[in-house]
Amino acid sequence: MAAGTSNYWEDLRKQARQLENELDLKLVSFSKLCTGYSHSSARDGRRDRHSSDTTPLLNGSSQDRMFETMAIEIEQLLARLTGVNDKMAEYTSSAGVPSLNAALMHTLQRHRDILQDYTHEFHKTKANFVAVRERENLMGSVRKDIESYKSGSGVNNRRTELFLKEHDHLRNSDRLIEETISIAMATKENMTSQRGMLKSIQSKMNTLANRFPAVNSLIQRINLRKRRDSLILGGVIGVCTILLLLYAFH
Repeated sequence: MAAGTSNYWEDLRKQARQLENELDLKLVSFSKLCTGYSHSSARDGRRDRHSSDTTPLLNGSSQDRMFETMAIEIEQLLARLTGVNDKMAEYTSSAGVPSLNAALMHTLQRHRDILQDYTHEFHKTKANFVAVRERENLMGSVRKDIESYKSGSGVNNRRTELFLKEHDHLRNSDRLIEETISIAMATKENMTSQRGMLKSIQSKMNTLANRFPAVNSLIQRINLRKRRDSLILGGVIGVCTILLLLYAFH
């Protein structure tokens, strides 16, 4: 009976040591994963200030999957080790081995301390990883907002610049039109004044022509040339006005 119970205790101790060794290796790898995620996130943050590479997002997603898988595996190992410790506690509380009870309790306490240390280390590392991930997600969101704002500002600046150029062009066109109208009005006034002078001269020449027939013939030729010159002058002014308008609205 004593040999059977001793073997049972040794089997429990072997299971506990095996689980503790597995947990130790898993926790080392888990800690490296979290530390590597922290460092890679810092590098990716610096890189994102100069480029919009999508690789960090893929790497982060892969590390998140690895984190979740390893966390589940460690939680399962902790649960199994807790179960072994409970069986060891039940064995030490039985009345079968009173002479070895103190030594068994000491061994059990050591295994419980190891389990508590591993549990504390796991939860601490996990909490640090989650904090880093949340911080990086927040920083990534802020960087995206900043980039979106910069892109939107760039578009608005370009639109504003185009509007200003168009406004300047319209203002220049208005100024040219006003100058053209002023020239046309001045020309009209000039021509009206000249017309009055020509009418006055023509009336005087008609008076002379009626008195002197030879002068009448000369006056008629002068009138023909005057009409021809008026037509030429009017054509030139019209063409100039049309060209100015075309240039202003071009």
